[in-house]
Amino acid sequence: MGHGTQQRRAVVIGGSLGGLFAGLLLARAGWDVVICERAGEALASRGAGIVTHPEMHAAMVAAGADPGDGLGITVEGRVVLDRDGRPLCAVDDPHVLTSWGRAYGFLRRACPDGIYHHGKALARIEQVPGQVIAHFEDGSRETGSILVAADGAQSTARRLLFPEAGLAYAGYCAWRGMVDEGLLTPGTHARLMRRVAFCLPTGEQMLGYPVAGADEDIRPGRQRFNFVWYRPVDAEAGRRHLFTASDGTDHGFAIPPHRIRPDLVAEARSDAARLLAPAFAEVVARTPQPFLQAIFDLETPAMTVGRVAFLGDAAFVARPHVGMGVTKAAGDAMALVEALSQAPDIDAGLAAYAARRHEFGRRVVRRGRHLGAYMQAQQLSPEERLQAERHRSPEAVMNETAVLAGIERW
Repeated sequence: MGHGTQQRRAVVIGGSLGGLFAGLLLARAGWDVVICERAGEALASRGAGIVTHPEMHAAMVAAGADPGDGLGITVEGRVVLDRDGRPLCAVDDPHVLTSWGRAYGFLRRACPDGIYHHGKALARIEQVPGQVIAHFEDGSRETGSILVAADGAQSTARRLLFPEAGLAYAGYCAWRGMVDEGLLTPGTHARLMRRVAFCLPTGEQMLGYPVAGADEDIRPGRQRFNFVWYRPVDAEAGRRHLFTASDGTDHGFAIPPHRIRPDLVAEARSDAARLLAPAFAEVVARTPQPFLQAIFDLETPAMTVGRVAFLGDAAFVARPHVGMGVTKAAGDAMALVEALSQAPDIDAGLAAYAARRHEFGRRVVRRGRHLGAYMQAQQLSPEERLQAERHRSPEAVMNETAVLAGIERW
């Protein structure tokens, strides 16, 4: 059956950024699309900052969600601060930073009426010749000629089709948080709010940058400063210490912010004052509710299984140092649509997509491991530790974090 006569209906699992990129791009390529999100209501802002790249902007334009000049906040460059707050090194490198909520808003508003559905938790995937059927926990189902698994790092689709592919703990966690710029002293504001800033205590890494404020407002004076502080944490005793609530409940590797023990927040603020540049210590002190994120890697064995295509974090989870989680999802979506449009039939298109993006995903994960190696020193041999430190000079951290150049080497 020729490509032009095949039914072209896509069932997209996951309604966050990756699912929106896939659904919008497929719809604009002439596919009948349904986007199925497990959450029962509109997705809440994730409180996450995003480093943008030209590829992400191009995908938004192609998806019909052109943000113009309003995607985010342009910073002047990068700087590494020493313990006393003095610049160790700096570089002029203007680029745009945004928030999850702002990017989501542009994409969600671009959705045609009737294609985005809440309350659709995937339960089972069934494949028959030429079709794939998504069965949901509410008893409903959707049938398509392809299923796009874009349901994130905790992907149900991946668990169903690749149960052996699990998240691998990297040996360190991140304290994260955001503070309104109006709460910062003038000196800290001047030091941090116009660039991506780093501070590098031994075996740790702090970085931060401005993002949109309340209601995704990017106007000067209404922005927030977003920080990520990576710290080594032992997988057993250290993890239990951080992720156990006051009532003794062990939350594994994911604890709701309001359940983090107050003594741990106080301890983090004390450590910040002792270890970090004063501007960063102030940011940690003035953040109302920091939260914890465990850092993981994940690789899937393949990008496709029959008529199911994996995309974004459902396929590969790279450490945040790479700074391209959303860009990778956008690139996957662009590559999927291009492959399906150019191939003689759907199966050939899916094969072309898998061949193109699987190795790229592996490179991104390897790059993330390289960038984060010195924060898992307790897991490394002496030789590996020396190699990691050799590549973690202030200049290397500043110039390699969240930069696409060099991915192809990995």
